[in-house]
Amino acid sequence: MSVRRLADESVQPASFAFNREMTAQAKVWIKKYPKGREQSAVIPLLMLAQEQEGWVTRAAIEHIAAMLDMPLIRVLEVATFYTQFQLQPVGTRAHVQVCGTTPCMLHGAEALMDVCRSRIHHDPLHTNEAGTLSWEEVECQGTCVNAPMVMIFKDTYEDLTPERLAEIIDAFEAGKGSTIKPGPQVDRIYSAPEGGLTSLTDEKVFLKSAPRAKAAKATSEDKKTV
Repeated sequence: MSVRRLADESVQPASFAFNREMTAQAKVWIKKYPKGREQSAVIPLLMLAQEQEGWVTRAAIEHIAAMLDMPLIRVLEVATFYTQFQLQPVGTRAHVQVCGTTPCMLHGAEALMDVCRSRIHHDPLHTNEAGTLSWEEVECQGTCVNAPMVMIFKDTYEDLTPERLAEIIDAFEAGKGSTIKPGPQVDRIYSAPEGGLTSLTDEKVFLKSAPRAKAAKATSEDKKTV
Protein backbone atom coordinates (compact mmCIF):
# COMPACT_ATOMS: atom_id res chain seq x y z
CA MET A 1 0.00 0.00 0.00
CA SER A 2 1.33 3.42 -0.90
CA VAL A 3 2.18 5.95 1.78
CA ARG A 4 -0.77 8.16 2.66
CA ARG A 5 -0.09 11.64 3.95
CA LEU A 6 -2.24 14.52 5.12
CA ALA A 7 -3.07 17.28 2.67
CA ASP A 8 -0.73 20.23 2.30
CA GLU A 9 -0.99 22.89 4.99
CA SER A 10 -2.16 25.41 2.38
CA VAL A 11 -5.54 23.66 2.16
CA GLN A 12 -5.89 22.66 5.82
CA PRO A 13 -8.53 24.60 7.81
CA ALA A 14 -7.38 26.36 10.97
CA SER A 15 -9.86 24.58 13.24
CA PHE A 16 -12.52 21.90 13.46
CA ALA A 17 -15.53 21.22 15.65
CA PHE A 18 -18.40 18.79 15.30
CA ASN A 19 -21.74 20.46 14.64
CA ARG A 20 -24.66 19.78 16.97
CA GLU A 21 -25.91 16.72 15.10
CA MET A 22 -22.50 15.12 14.80
CA THR A 23 -21.66 15.91 18.42
CA ALA A 24 -24.74 13.97 19.50
CA GLN A 25 -23.78 11.03 17.29
CA ALA A 26 -20.19 11.11 18.59
CA LYS A 27 -21.43 10.86 22.18
CA VAL A 28 -23.60 7.87 21.25
CA TRP A 29 -20.61 6.09 19.70
CA ILE A 30 -18.36 6.79 22.68
CA LYS A 31 -20.97 5.39 25.09
CA LYS A 32 -20.98 2.09 23.19
CA TYR A 33 -17.61 1.22 24.71
CA PRO A 34 -16.78 0.34 28.35
CA LYS A 35 -15.22 2.89 30.65
CA GLY A 36 -11.54 3.15 29.87
CA ARG A 37 -12.07 1.85 26.31
CA GLU A 38 -13.57 5.01 24.80
CA GLN A 39 -10.65 5.27 22.38
CA SER A 40 -12.21 2.37 20.47
CA ALA A 41 -14.61 4.96 19.01
CA VAL A 42 -11.82 6.54 16.97
CA ILE A 43 -12.91 5.06 13.63
CA PRO A 44 -16.60 6.05 13.97
CA LEU A 45 -15.59 9.56 15.02
CA LEU A 46 -13.26 9.93 12.05
CA MET A 47 -16.09 8.81 9.78
CA LEU A 48 -18.40 11.41 11.34
CA ALA A 49 -15.78 14.09 10.74
CA GLN A 50 -15.48 13.02 7.11
CA GLU A 51 -19.26 12.98 6.69
CA GLN A 52 -19.44 16.53 8.03
CA GLU A 53 -16.47 18.04 6.16
CA GLY A 54 -16.17 15.73 3.16
CA TRP A 55 -12.62 14.75 4.12
CA VAL A 56 -10.47 14.23 7.23
CA THR A 57 -8.49 17.33 8.09
CA ARG A 58 -5.52 17.72 10.41
CA ALA A 59 -7.71 19.84 12.71
CA ALA A 60 -10.32 17.05 12.85
CA ILE A 61 -7.67 14.51 13.82
CA GLU A 62 -6.42 16.79 16.58
CA HIS A 63 -9.99 17.43 17.80
CA ILE A 64 -10.82 13.72 17.95
CA ALA A 65 -7.55 12.94 19.75
CA ALA A 66 -8.50 15.49 22.41
CA MET A 67 -12.07 14.15 22.70
CA LEU A 68 -10.84 10.61 23.30
CA ASP A 69 -7.82 11.60 25.41
CA MET A 70 -5.77 9.73 22.84
CA PRO A 71 -2.20 10.40 21.63
CA LEU A 72 -2.34 12.38 18.39
CA ILE A 73 -0.02 9.94 16.63
CA ARG A 74 -2.46 7.06 17.31
CA VAL A 75 -5.36 8.88 15.62
CA LEU A 76 -3.05 9.87 12.77
CA GLU A 77 -2.03 6.22 12.34
CA VAL A 78 -5.66 5.16 11.98
CA ALA A 79 -6.59 7.97 9.58
CA THR A 80 -3.63 7.28 7.29
CA PHE A 81 -4.01 3.48 7.35
CA TYR A 82 -7.62 3.04 6.22
CA THR A 83 -8.23 4.10 2.64
CA GLN A 84 -11.88 4.99 3.24
CA PHE A 85 -10.64 8.14 4.94
CA GLN A 86 -10.13 10.95 2.45
CA LEU A 87 -7.02 12.90 3.40
CA GLN A 88 -7.32 15.40 0.54
CA PRO A 89 -10.20 17.77 -0.29
CA VAL A 90 -12.85 16.07 -2.43
CA GLY A 91 -15.70 17.42 -4.52
CA THR A 92 -18.24 19.36 -2.51
CA ARG A 93 -21.14 17.94 -4.53
CA ALA A 94 -19.89 14.44 -5.30
CA HIS A 95 -16.89 12.19 -4.86
CA VAL A 96 -17.26 9.28 -7.28
CA GLN A 97 -15.67 6.00 -6.20
CA VAL A 98 -15.34 3.65 -9.17
CA CYS A 99 -14.91 -0.03 -8.34
CA GLY A 100 -11.93 -1.46 -10.20
CA THR A 101 -11.97 -5.01 -8.85
CA THR A 102 -12.20 -7.94 -11.28
CA PRO A 103 -16.01 -8.31 -11.80
CA CYS A 104 -16.47 -4.58 -12.41
CA MET A 105 -13.35 -4.36 -14.58
CA LEU A 106 -14.59 -7.24 -16.74
CA HIS A 107 -17.92 -5.44 -17.17
CA GLY A 108 -16.52 -2.09 -18.25
CA ALA A 109 -15.15 -0.24 -15.21
CA GLU A 110 -12.32 1.22 -17.29
CA ALA A 111 -14.88 2.94 -19.51
CA LEU A 112 -16.48 4.43 -16.39
CA MET A 113 -13.10 5.77 -15.33
CA ASP A 114 -12.72 7.35 -18.77
CA VAL A 115 -15.97 9.21 -18.12
CA CYS A 116 -14.58 10.48 -14.83
CA ARG A 117 -11.35 11.53 -16.52
CA SER A 118 -13.23 13.51 -19.15
CA ARG A 119 -15.94 15.01 -16.96
CA ILE A 120 -14.11 15.56 -13.67
CA HIS A 121 -10.32 15.46 -13.87
CA HIS A 122 -7.76 13.43 -15.76
CA ASP A 123 -6.18 12.26 -12.50
CA PRO A 124 -7.98 10.62 -9.56
CA LEU A 125 -8.20 12.40 -6.21
CA HIS A 126 -8.18 15.80 -7.90
CA THR A 127 -11.22 18.07 -7.99
CA ASN A 128 -12.57 19.72 -11.11
CA GLU A 129 -11.93 23.43 -11.58
CA ALA A 130 -15.04 24.37 -9.61
CA GLY A 131 -14.08 22.06 -6.73
CA THR A 132 -17.48 20.38 -6.90
CA LEU A 133 -16.52 16.93 -8.24
CA SER A 134 -13.74 14.41 -7.70
CA TRP A 135 -13.21 10.69 -8.28
CA GLU A 136 -10.99 7.72 -7.49
CA GLU A 137 -10.65 4.01 -8.20
CA VAL A 138 -11.43 1.76 -5.22
CA GLU A 139 -11.55 -1.92 -4.36
CA CYS A 140 -14.67 -4.10 -4.19
CA GLN A 141 -17.78 -2.37 -2.84
CA GLY A 142 -19.86 -5.54 -2.60
CA THR A 143 -22.25 -5.32 -5.57
CA CYS A 144 -20.33 -7.64 -7.89
CA VAL A 145 -23.44 -9.22 -9.42
CA ASN A 146 -24.55 -5.76 -10.61
CA ALA A 147 -21.19 -4.74 -12.04
CA PRO A 148 -19.97 -2.23 -13.02
CA MET A 149 -20.81 0.22 -10.27
CA VAL A 150 -19.76 3.37 -8.45
CA MET A 151 -20.40 4.72 -4.98
CA ILE A 152 -21.24 8.37 -4.30
CA PHE A 153 -21.44 9.28 -0.62
CA LYS A 154 -23.27 6.31 0.96
CA ASP A 155 -25.20 5.21 -2.14
CA THR A 156 -24.26 2.76 -4.87
CA TYR A 157 -25.21 3.12 -8.54
CA GLU A 158 -25.06 -0.20 -10.34
CA ASP A 159 -25.37 -1.82 -13.80
CA LEU A 160 -23.84 1.31 -15.27
CA THR A 161 -23.01 2.25 -18.82
CA PRO A 162 -20.65 5.14 -19.56
CA GLU A 163 -23.61 7.15 -20.82
CA ARG A 164 -25.60 6.59 -17.62
CA LEU A 165 -22.66 7.50 -15.40
CA ALA A 166 -22.20 10.72 -17.37
CA GLU A 167 -25.85 11.57 -16.69
CA ILE A 168 -25.42 10.85 -12.97
CA ILE A 169 -22.29 13.00 -12.74
CA ASP A 170 -24.04 15.85 -14.56
CA ALA A 171 -26.97 15.62 -12.15
CA PHE A 172 -24.71 15.90 -9.10
CA GLU A 173 -22.79 18.76 -10.72
CA ALA A 174 -26.11 20.58 -11.18
CA GLY A 175 -27.02 19.99 -7.54
CA LYS A 176 -29.73 17.49 -8.48
CA GLY A 177 -28.10 14.30 -7.24
CA SER A 178 -31.12 13.56 -5.04
CA THR A 179 -33.22 13.02 -8.18
CA ILE A 180 -31.12 9.98 -9.16
CA LYS A 181 -32.40 6.73 -7.68
CA PRO A 182 -29.57 4.62 -6.20
CA GLY A 183 -29.17 0.94 -6.96
CA PRO A 184 -29.46 -0.81 -10.33
CA GLN A 185 -29.81 1.55 -13.28
CA VAL A 186 -31.50 -1.14 -15.42
CA ASP A 187 -34.76 -3.11 -15.22
CA ARG A 188 -33.70 -5.08 -12.19
CA ILE A 189 -34.87 -5.30 -8.56
CA TYR A 190 -31.78 -5.43 -6.36
CA SER A 191 -29.86 -8.47 -7.66
CA ALA A 192 -32.80 -10.22 -9.31
CA PRO A 193 -32.61 -11.08 -13.02
CA GLU A 194 -33.10 -8.29 -15.52
CA GLY A 195 -36.57 -8.15 -17.03
CA GLY A 196 -38.41 -9.18 -13.90
CA LEU A 197 -38.88 -12.36 -11.90
CA THR A 198 -38.62 -15.68 -13.73
CA SER A 199 -39.84 -18.05 -10.99
CA LEU A 200 -42.66 -18.18 -8.42
CA THR A 201 -44.65 -15.71 -10.50
CA ASP A 202 -47.95 -17.62 -10.27
CA GLU A 203 -50.13 -16.33 -7.42
CA LYS A 204 -51.90 -19.71 -7.25
CA VAL A 205 -48.76 -21.17 -5.65
CA PHE A 206 -49.09 -18.78 -2.74
CA LEU A 207 -52.86 -19.15 -2.48
CA LYS A 208 -52.58 -22.94 -2.30
CA SER A 209 -49.92 -22.82 0.39
CA ALA A 210 -51.81 -20.31 2.54
CA PRO A 211 -54.34 -22.84 4.03
CA ARG A 212 -51.53 -25.28 4.85
CA ALA A 213 -49.57 -22.55 6.57
CA LYS A 214 -52.61 -21.58 8.66
CA ALA A 215 -53.25 -25.21 9.61
CA ALA A 216 -49.63 -25.71 10.65
CA LYS A 217 -49.75 -22.58 12.79
CA ALA A 218 -52.99 -23.70 14.45
CA THR A 219 -51.51 -27.13 15.22
CA SER A 220 -48.45 -25.53 16.75
CA GLU A 221 -50.57 -23.27 18.96
CA ASP A 222 -52.70 -26.24 20.08
CA LYS A 223 -49.56 -28.12 21.20
CA LYS A 224 -48.45 -25.11 23.24
CA THR A 225 -51.78 -24.98 25.10
CA VAL A 226 -51.57 -28.69 25.94
